Amino acid sequence: MTVAALEYLSNPVATDSSDAALAATGDRQAFERLYRTHVNRVFAVCARMVNDRTHAEELTQDVFVRAWDKLSLFRGEAAFGTWLHRLAVNVVLNARKTEGRRRSRFETEGDEIEAVPQGAAVSVPGASIDLDAAISRLPPGARRVFILHDVEGYKHEEVADMLGITAGGSKAQLHRARHLLRQTLNR
Repeated sequence: MTVAALEYLSNPVATDSSDAALAATGDRQAFERLYRTHVNRVFAVCARMVNDRTHAEELTQDVFVRAWDKLSLFRGEAAFGTWLHRLAVNVVLNARKTEGRRRSRFETEGDEIEAVPQGAAVSVPGASIDLDAAISRLPPGARRVFILHDVEGYKHEEVADMLGITAGGSKAQLHRARHLLRQTLNR
């Protein structure tokens, strides 16, 4: 094992901070180390939020392009991974806004609530339940709040700030998401 690998294993936060500082000065090798360390987590966040592997891969690349451009803004007040995770969430949310604007130019969408498909029941006792599939069938707003709150661990106030809704709206969407998941998983 290399000295750098041993150093990282002993204190990954310090190594991330020093790599972020080096990358901010243009050190591509330092940025590559950050990329390799965090790419899987960033992809997981994107994949859960968009529910489309190809789109999640594109967004993951967008996150790292944006991270490279904004490294000078990383102040080290939080762990680099935390900063990058927040950046990833923002990239996904901005992509959704852009897609929504594009879609609204060509389609007229109402405020209708999407129902969870009725054919999602597990028919064999003891068969495994595909939670990811159940989450993917949630209405978009409820899915985003559920992922940000229950999966990623953000507080309602943070979720509300990220999504441009109220904390009460976040709580209501989470309640709705949990209710729909229980319905789907209890069939």
